[in-house]
Amino acid sequence: MTDETTPPRVRAGRPTREQAEARHQELLDAALDLFLEHGFEVTTIEMIAARVSMTKRTIYARHPDKATLFRTAIQRAIERQIVPSHVLEALDRGELSATLEAIARLRIERIAAPHGLRLQHLINAESHRFPEIFTAYIEQSTRPLIDHVAAVLQRAVEAGEIAPTHVGHAASAFMSMVVGGPVRAIVGGLAPTRQELDVKVGFAVRLLLDGLRPR
Repeated sequence: MTDETTPPRVRAGRPTREQAEARHQELLDAALDLFLEHGFEVTTIEMIAARVSMTKRTIYARHPDKATLFRTAIQRAIERQIVPSHVLEALDRGELSATLEAIARLRIERIAAPHGLRLQHLINAESHRFPEIFTAYIEQSTRPLIDHVAAVLQRAVEAGEIAPTHVGHAASAFMSMVVGGPVRAIVGGLAPTRQELDVKVGFAVRLLLDGLRPR
């Protein structure tokens, strides 16, 4: 006879698609952490599997080797840095300098976030081994932002706010002058305070626009 007090055995079913995807994202995050901590060469699939309590067989089912896993993890990290066009459009403050400052702050804040810093450090450390990750970062994350700034500047040219210029070059200068300096400091471990960042960004935007004003 069956003991009626014994609870029925529950079969472990297959995970849902959402659960499987969540576990995969967890795997990619753990892989990036370990690649950052130990470098690509030292990090092993065994270490990654142990970090997320996953079998090597499960990992290899989706990623045939460590390099493929690394590239996939980096690609996901790049995608997290992409700013949707509607978010950029919402930063229009109705005034050129204020709009450019808002764009700069958003870009800097994304890079300064933990996942943004991790990506920057990994690109710096491993782009010699995987040059395509640097190209992917520029084309997917940086280039759309430059194109958006160029469009903002083109509207300013048409409105007579700034002199006719090569807006693509001006947008690249914006990235170097306004964003590049604070980002280099943050990645190097010398993050400015919010007040210092506001001063630096405001000064760089004014300097850029002073060079573009009609004479």
